[in-house]
Amino acid sequence: MLGKTSIAIPAILKVEKGVLKHIGQVLREAELTKVVILFGNGLIDMFGGDVMNSLKEEGIEVLQYQELDTVELSDITDLAFSMPNKTMAVVGIGGGKVIDAAKYCGFLLTKPFISVPTSSSSDGFSSASASLLINGRRKSVPAAVAYAILVDTDVISSAPEKFIYSGIGDMVAKITALYDWQFEEDHDKAHVNDVAAMISKKAVNSFVRTPFKDIHDERFLKELLDSLAMSGIANEIAGSSAPTSGSEHLISHALDQHSAHPQLHGIQVGIASYLMALVQDHRYKRIDTIFTDTGFWNYVETLNLDVNEFIDAVDYAPNIKPFRYTYLHLEEYREKAKMLLKSDERLKRVFKLGSDK
Repeated sequence: MLGKTSIAIPAILKVEKGVLKHIGQVLREAELTKVVILFGNGLIDMFGGDVMNSLKEEGIEVLQYQELDTVELSDITDLAFSMPNKTMAVVGIGGGKVIDAAKYCGFLLTKPFISVPTSSSSDGFSSASASLLINGRRKSVPAAVAYAILVDTDVISSAPEKFIYSGIGDMVAKITALYDWQFEEDHDKAHVNDVAAMISKKAVNSFVRTPFKDIHDERFLKELLDSLAMSGIANEIAGSSAPTSGSEHLISHALDQHSAHPQLHGIQVGIASYLMALVQDHRYKRIDTIFTDTGFWNYVETLNLDVNEFIDAVDYAPNIKPFRYTYLHLEEYREKAKMLLKSDERLKRVFKLGSDK
């Protein structure tokens, strides 16, 4: 008889306007009345008043609060074990850094983590891993799924557009990641969990089919954040990041390590997703359309990206996760990817390559 299958999922998921001003009510209803709050750099001035007023109104005791701008493993470990013993939850409010830091603190203390992202730059706010600096390099380490995810669409809409574009890039990456995962199973290198694959596929398909007039539309942003949250659940079901992270993420991680000027994670991943969709010969027209319609390509073309850094990243990509077996783990597909970086018309515009190059 098969054993019972169980996964951790958020107990609370709210993606709506004005939720940041009602965080106290959410915590009170969850009976989390003594909390530590970590804000992203500069965010206490922006959101601290609303947050603290809401907590005070609901009788939530803030044991400690501070801004945080580090993801050094030693710093986060020291911070976690300096938190009061009566801490009932760790709340992270901000971008990727503080979300990862708060998530890891909660994991170390086995306390609920409350994820309050202020940008839509990636699916990190819903994932069960944290990206920390270890010996000077970003590494993904195990953590735990958030107990609650609270996303204020007003806050997300007010963030710089580059963060929305980053989230779009990270969301679209599920298309190529799923194809890589199936590729691994076809070569007897992995087993695809059908439920995890279904959720990841439904998430990205729902997003790319959402009608919108502007990327600041509440419906568009809610669909983006909902879909990113679903991605984290897909990874939890699979027990790995395979449903949402494939060769396109390996390219981005390689750029993080070797680029002179790394871009936002989702921006790099988005470009790499289009490239890998070409390599895979799978849905690249759909990716091109969503990037064109949202303005992603227009933004990317302002970044003065170096095609040679992407070529080097393609070559280095298999070393990021040697235990995987994506398209880029085979030399023939790495060569195809490097050729496309200089020959595809869309990518030539991205990298500002003339016809003579």
